[in-house]
Amino acid sequence: MDTKTLLFIGLGVVLVIYGATIVRGGFARPTFPQTALGFVTAFFDTLGIGSFATTTTVFKLRNMVPVKLIPGTLNVGHTLPTIAQAFIYTSLVPVDAKTLVLMIAAACAGSWLGVGFVVQWPRRRIQIGMGLALFGAAVVLLMQQLEWFPGGGETLGLSGPRLGVGLAGNFALGVLMMLGIGLYGPCMILVSLLGMNPTAAFPIMMGSCAFLMPTSAVRFVKTRTYHVQAALGLALGAVPAVLIAALLVKSLPIGVVRWLVIVVVVYTSINMLATAGIAEGQDGHSHA
Repeated sequence: MDTKTLLFIGLGVVLVIYGATIVRGGFARPTFPQTALGFVTAFFDTLGIGSFATTTTVFKLRNMVPVKLIPGTLNVGHTLPTIAQAFIYTSLVPVDAKTLVLMIAAACAGSWLGVGFVVQWPRRRIQIGMGLALFGAAVVLLMQQLEWFPGGGETLGLSGPRLGVGLAGNFALGVLMMLGIGLYGPCMILVSLLGMNPTAAFPIMMGSCAFLMPTSAVRFVKTRTYHVQAALGLALGAVPAVLIAALLVKSLPIGVVRWLVIVVVVYTSINMLATAGIAEGQDGHSHA
């Protein structure tokens, strides 16, 4: 049995775990806007733009989800489409099996550590963390748009010191996932900087998220630090979008979309940090 077959079996296992977790969390009929948001964000996520920053922006601008519940809602709601993406891209895109498995394991370890902190954080700390994370995501998108990082090489795997750097980097990205900063963009840059073919990032980043997100979802559901209705809306709307984007869409003006995302995400980042500052001022006044 080869490594990819084992990964597919593993994806099947985490899918079952995710299903059981959703049942444990209960059900609430999602609204049309919540489901539509799942469709749109998953569509562009499958093409490599990422879904966390864009979803957070809509949650914040439309007051769909309380700030404290956003990290959990992102991780629980976007798990199902991410598993679908991992199945598709692991099948279609070649990558060294050892590198793929170890990078996935590193991200999972980082997420397990990170979620233990995030579920206990107060609302203002999450606002600050997510504001900084969103700003970081905008910087990553800008670097991609302006081609400020190396285009990558041709290798499909890592070894020696470069593998060590890759594992450390993906571990850190797993931690940041629990704050609501998506792994896709940073992982693509990491893989390129290490000299790998950028297309190899797709199975790595999608496989990493597919395995780490169900694990973190268990913790978020257990602690009730997510929005049930919004998470279900994201999941239900996303699956058809993944299939359309991965299997049918051949080309889109992604550059134009990315500029729009950068502007909106920067605005949301500033707004969230400003809100955290106002909250601090109010707290300080109330204790005076």
